[in-house]
Amino acid sequence: MNLVAQIAAIVGAVALIAVAPIEMFQIDKPYAKRFLHVEHANDRDVELWAFCVGARNLIAAVGVFIGLGMIWAGNGDVGTIVVLVASWYMLLSGAAMGVADLLGKWHPRGGSVVGVLGSGIPPLVVIIAAAF
Repeated sequence: MNLVAQIAAIVGAVALIAVAPIEMFQIDKPYAKRFLHVEHANDRDVELWAFCVGARNLIAAVGVFIGLGMIWAGNGDVGTIVVLVASWYMLLSGAAMGVADLLGKWHPRGGSVVGVLGSGIPPLVVIIAAAF
């Protein structure tokens, strides 16, 4: 896996790691709602969703770092597959966020744009750059 793909993988994983604790443990705080571009009437109604999304983000990020560790340890083929699987998950889950917004499931509508771009561009770069 080339350096561009590795750097993009690290950027994407670090972004997910940074956001996960906010989703998992801070979703009831006003700054978290602003940062995540979400509005909800009852914090208790979204706690499960937010915790699970944060946990899944952490799992994807750990997958990226496990794959990179394998690459750096000399097991490039398997490490590349692990990073690509995690990157595809990150890309597709970001796309799902955008679809949810288009379907009116995101409140306020259009609030997913930053998240979709932030969680989608790095893994897209990984997938494209890994091909070269």
